[in-house]
Amino acid sequence: MSEVPTPGPTEWAAEQVGVGPWTGRLPEGEHYDPQLLAEGDRRNVVDRYRYWSREAIVADLDTRRNPFHVAIENFQHDANIGTVVRTANAFLAEAVHIVGRKRWNRRGAMVTDRYQHVFHQPDAGALGEYAREHGLSIVGVDNTPGSTRIEQTELPRAAILLFGQEGPGLSAAAREHAQMCVSIAQFGSTRSINAGVAAGIVMHTWIRQHADLSEAW
Repeated sequence: MSEVPTPGPTEWAAEQVGVGPWTGRLPEGEHYDPQLLAEGDRRNVVDRYRYWSREAIVADLDTRRNPFHVAIENFQHDANIGTVVRTANAFLAEAVHIVGRKRWNRRGAMVTDRYQHVFHQPDAGALGEYAREHGLSIVGVDNTPGSTRIEQTELPRAAILLFGQEGPGLSAAAREHAQMCVSIAQFGSTRSINAGVAAGIVMHTWIRQHADLSEAW
């Protein structure tokens, strides 16, 4: 019985990422990708998915996704959007919604958008309609008057966590469609927090409150 080769370093290391070609008798199963088995799997995926095809990985993820969505407004081609998508993939969000411009900067996603459902909504109204049709509560994230501290708030389980642009925050239209708005406690001199960082904090808050941690890697 052959063993899967020892995984290589992460994407930040100098050496090559991943594992080389499969050695020994080939494993059976439609989820395996013949090309990856023959040439090696250099993708940044967890060991569970080594040598799996992208389609098989997405199908498996779809059986376990957490029932929250993430949305971010895209009016200034914000470079943080890629980071938000990557974090949504890490926490296994149901989907990410790009609100506004359809094109977005994928650099920070580190190709995780291949495994994450990403939808486009032309405006906040379309996002609100999607939320109503799917029984989701929109939670706006902004440090504006009337927001409740996320540290003291129970987030709805079926939710869309909505973030604005770096700097201006949520648009007025987005706030109109939010059922609640939360802010992150800050103690320093700057008014706002990086949108990518804020998204990570809020998503992890949802995970702490609602996720089954026995399913985590």
